[in-house]
Amino acid sequence: MRVSLIALLVALAPMPLAAKDKPAPSAATGTVWAFDRSDIPVDPDFRFGRLPNGMRYIVRHNATPAGTAIVRMDVEAGSLDESPAEQGFAHFLEHMAFNGSQRVPEGQMVPLLEREGLAFGADTNASTSFDRTLYKLDLPRNDPALIDTALMLMRETASNLTISQEAVARERGVVLAEMRDRNSWALRNAIDTTRFFYPKSLYAQRFPIGTVETLNAADAASLRAFYEREYVPAHVTLVVVGDFDVAAVEAGIVRHFNDWSAKPAEQQPSPGPVKAKDKARTGVYLDPALSERVTVQRNGPYQDEPDSIAERRETLLRSIGYDIVNRRLQRLARSAEPPFRGAGFGTGDVFKAARSTRIIIDTVDGKWRAGLEAAGIEYRRALAYGFSAAEVAEQVAQVRTGIVNAAASASTRSNAMLTALALSLVDDEMVPSTPQSGLERFERFAPQITPEAVLAALKREALTLDAPLIRFQGRKAPEGGATALRDAWREVMRAKIDKEAAADTAQFAYTDFGPAGQVLSDTRREDLGIREVRFANGVMLNLRKTDLEKDRVRVSLAIDGGDRLNTRENPHATQLVPNLDDGGLAKHSRDSLDTILAGRSVGLGLSSAAASFDSRVTTTPRDLEIQLQLLAALVTDPGYRPEGEVRYRQAINNYFAQLDATPASALAARIGGILSNDDPRFSLGNVEDYRHLSYAKLKTDVSDRLARGAIEIGLVGDIDEDAAIALVARTFGALPAREMAFHGETGQPPRLFASDRSARIVRHTGPADQALIRITWPTRDDTDPVEALELELLERVMRVELTDQLREALGKAYSPSASSQLSHEWKGYGTFSVNASVDVAEVPATRAAIRQVLDDLRKAPVSADILLRARQPMIESLANALKSNAGWMALVDHAQSQPDRIERFQNAREQLLALTPADVQAMAQRYLTPEAGLEVLALPKDVAEPK
Repeated sequence: MRVSLIALLVALAPMPLAAKDKPAPSAATGTVWAFDRSDIPVDPDFRFGRLPNGMRYIVRHNATPAGTAIVRMDVEAGSLDESPAEQGFAHFLEHMAFNGSQRVPEGQMVPLLEREGLAFGADTNASTSFDRTLYKLDLPRNDPALIDTALMLMRETASNLTISQEAVARERGVVLAEMRDRNSWALRNAIDTTRFFYPKSLYAQRFPIGTVETLNAADAASLRAFYEREYVPAHVTLVVVGDFDVAAVEAGIVRHFNDWSAKPAEQQPSPGPVKAKDKARTGVYLDPALSERVTVQRNGPYQDEPDSIAERRETLLRSIGYDIVNRRLQRLARSAEPPFRGAGFGTGDVFKAARSTRIIIDTVDGKWRAGLEAAGIEYRRALAYGFSAAEVAEQVAQVRTGIVNAAASASTRSNAMLTALALSLVDDEMVPSTPQSGLERFERFAPQITPEAVLAALKREALTLDAPLIRFQGRKAPEGGATALRDAWREVMRAKIDKEAAADTAQFAYTDFGPAGQVLSDTRREDLGIREVRFANGVMLNLRKTDLEKDRVRVSLAIDGGDRLNTRENPHATQLVPNLDDGGLAKHSRDSLDTILAGRSVGLGLSSAAASFDSRVTTTPRDLEIQLQLLAALVTDPGYRPEGEVRYRQAINNYFAQLDATPASALAARIGGILSNDDPRFSLGNVEDYRHLSYAKLKTDVSDRLARGAIEIGLVGDIDEDAAIALVARTFGALPAREMAFHGETGQPPRLFASDRSARIVRHTGPADQALIRITWPTRDDTDPVEALELELLERVMRVELTDQLREALGKAYSPSASSQLSHEWKGYGTFSVNASVDVAEVPATRAAIRQVLDDLRKAPVSADILLRARQPMIESLANALKSNAGWMALVDHAQSQPDRIERFQNAREQLLALTPADVQAMAQRYLTPEAGLEVLALPKDVAEPK
């Protein structure tokens, strides 16, 4: 039950912070539940069942969010089950599930669900991995008819798909389009990584997307053969969680699935072999988009460890060990002269075929040797000298907080969280127990978590990195090549190591902000119960107590400022705001804060929005005070330490190096300048402009807003309102006087849409068949709530029509999209755009198809059915908005500065239902005229524009 190494190898994050992220999937095809052979008590609120045909199901009642449900069908059939000639078939078959069955005509499953309020992609989806396929429906209502429809659709998918040759031929284009879109530097690197470390394994040859040859050879007969062989009852588990009568849902499962005939279930092929004796190989992989990384790894035999109390204790001990090593590596990465951008150490499972121990080091280009040495020394130091009591205590505090928080919020766990627990039982053989029982087990075991026990557990699992496999990836080869890499590691293993020096400890220094602020006004909205408080210093506080998330408090902070501080003369004034917390506080470095605040549920950081500096964090009632203190300290006394600048420059250099690697990134980098007449406030500058940015400049540019700008705070969740008001009074309310309102007008030149509407081409360095077409029209700002809804509805209609035409009918695009963005800050400014990623050769046909959709929308009102499919998901979203704290926060965060947003929300459903096909047509006629649209086409470098 260690981490799946696949996830880590495919991940692109520059710094893997966790050594353990996912237990190994099960390869078993039997129908035995993991809790049948475990001493971990299973959560009794789950209902587990098995039909006579071998299909399993898990059902649970849960009312968070109320009146909704989640349905998942887990099929133990993935790319590992494919023969060489069937590569990509598991994924192709997933696509075919949406293309007709005995009870659902071809092309009608998605429209059927859209009419019920499920948006395609967001609420109706599926995914295929190496070992299984998962079908997903998120139901916006819990009415029995809709649940029954969902069960019927899952039953149809399980064994009743028609798989017609015509549908296969059409869907092939969509599958190949998805393959084309995903053919990025990141995927190619992931494939090469897998094949280097596991060269003889089956899974290294079975990436789910398949091959062009096998996909082109697929036909109805071959897909059906795979379907009938792999989609058998013993391979399927149905999970249904939500606000419903469990007995009724269970009866529905029996009614729909009980007549499914039992069939032989083939055992899934082993994903290996992975040889433990494979060692001392070195590889170098180069790509212009790749930042520098060195991975040092050894493979060993899989350790079969069924889920049990003893195994969870062992897992906890070694996880703490890995986390301490990674904490040391993080500290080095945060130093003023870091040896690497990030590094991680851990051990993970390769399915049930092997386990692998590795160090991953991400460095600045050309600095791999220093990074390898520093990370290798920390690895050896940990194994040689172990850990201090303080280091163990810090990690135990983090673990305890997570377990305590889980127990405290157990009664309001979401449908999604409980569904994930059920699927973890199915996929990973992890027994879902109650959070309270987990807390009790932890507290009984906690006294045994000693430095000696942690080191011993880590050594029992981690493989020694002698004569390891070493892989380098980057933009240019390491000086000295593979030999230099190997020699550098030998030097690391011979180097003298000293014991870890004790880290300094301190108390949090920001607990006193002066006399508590006085409340100037305190009112409550009768309609929604939002309490609005104004302090004498001008700080605004909005509160809404809910019982939707037990033991959770969501906090929002907005400070007047934001990107409106960017001017034509100083267009990057706010660029470093998201990196402000990397500089720590004046009295604590960012790294010291992690130690000081270990065991606290707090967050830190600011982002820069159009007209404000914002923070969004989630805490607990017991940590709300220190959370507010932490945010107030960041606003009033930021540290501006040089290590934050270093991390920023590392990131910006890498960003520019990857800028043109894909059509999407190349277009995203340049679209702002194209649409704004190259206004520097909205355009990407030269890399040198960003490299010269500094905290000193940031302080000059934003310190006035941090010191004097209007502040609005939102608190939503499990709060004592009066106590929360008192906490804000002692922190933000105690600050010197602020401005009383957010600045509405910027005083700057207006934001204009491009005056030159001629088509543009941007170039990327990705594959020669990848193109991305985007057409953008100017619209308006968001001051008219009805017209804003009309444009949003037009956006949804456009998505439906583009999907029907470009994906379903023509098979030319995997995920066409539309977007309406109306500015609140820039008066008169807004945009409407459509996007489609297609084969270069298909650009003219795609352009014509988009034009046809636009012409049709302008010439005549859409049908009532298209309107229903577009609007119903919007209606359901409004109905469910206030069933979550996130939904409440959307109203609470600016309740005083933007009260019109609340009125808009209250009127939206009625206004939306009043809209007609003619209103949609009117919006298309007003804004989406051919001459007004600006087309930007992303094409490969040196490839001519297709005509």
